Amino acid sequence: MIRNARLDDVPTVHGLINEFAEQGEMLFRAPAELYEHLRDFHVCEREGRIVGCCALEIMWRDLAEIKSLCVSPSHQGQGIGQRLVTAALAEADRLGLLRVFALTRSQEFFEQLGFAVVDRDALPHKIWDDCLRCPRRDDCDEIAVMRSLADPG
Repeated sequence: MIRNARLDDVPTVHGLINEFAEQGEMLFRAPAELYEHLRDFHVCEREGRIVGCCALEIMWRDLAEIKSLCVSPSHQGQGIGQRLVTAALAEADRLGLLRVFALTRSQEFFEQLGFAVVDRDALPHKIWDDCLRCPRRDDCDEIAVMRSLADPG
């Protein structure tokens, strides 16, 4: 089941994200940061346990970023990541956003969801704040992908 995150999900989401951060796959997130951005998160719950999460962070009036997408290793390969991104895209569409982007090492995953590779320099400078905290900032191997949503017009 994919649903909006709740306050009592934060400790589990924190552990899940930081498990991947310890492997260098994403940035660490402090509990305070997760509470502050709780409304940005969707989670996947299986048998009463959070096994995946994904955030949609609004960057500007027409642009948002997919962040902190991860699925527990024991639940990977089951389509959970795809359903989490789809939920985030539905939220972006509901809000009237026109574009959603992600920085990723999983280009093919995002391309299967309708994203296309874009020049990183085309992204707003605000996204680079996170890059300052990244241990790979001087040798970044992430690819920028973007998906346009239907004009709500």
